[in-house]
Amino acid sequence: MRQFPQVTEVKGVPGVIDEASVREKYRRLTLRLIERGLTITTMESCTSGQVVSLITDTEGSSAVVKGAFVTYANATKVQQGVPAEVIEKYGVYSAETAVEMAEACKKAYGADIGVGVTGSFGNIDPNNADSVPGEVYFAIADHEGTKPFHCTVPPQPSRLAYKLYMADVIVDKLI
Repeated sequence: MRQFPQVTEVKGVPGVIDEASVREKYRRLTLRLIERGLTITTMESCTSGQVVSLITDTEGSSAVVKGAFVTYANATKVQQGVPAEVIEKYGVYSAETAVEMAEACKKAYGADIGVGVTGSFGNIDPNNADSVPGEVYFAIADHEGTKPFHCTVPPQPSRLAYKLYMADVIVDKLI
């Protein structure tokens, strides 16, 4: 089995995220990607495509987004290139799985940047024993390698608020 990079702990801002500020960060990110001629893709689980959705809210984003995956089910992650052995050994909610997700989507679309996100928000996932509410792992794969991150998300008032919280944490690392 391969060696995985060390996980970096990250934190978002306390409380509920301001949606307008998150959208503005993604607008700036998308314009920067367009300006630099870089492409990006995602493989998202708990965020359900929120990250790529925020990128595509900016005009011209088709120049940088080739496609993306929403892979809620473990089998779907495996179908898209995440080794089943990694999920079995480390769990679906792990830095190792996030790394594989980021690398698999980057490879699938031939993108410059791949983002993988996996975790549980406000509830326990009955289908996965490693589910811990509020624990999210994500990874960013680019030309320098793949960096995994872990974030503990504080309780949020809605599923959208959880997704926006994580999207905000991720965009800060992408920028």
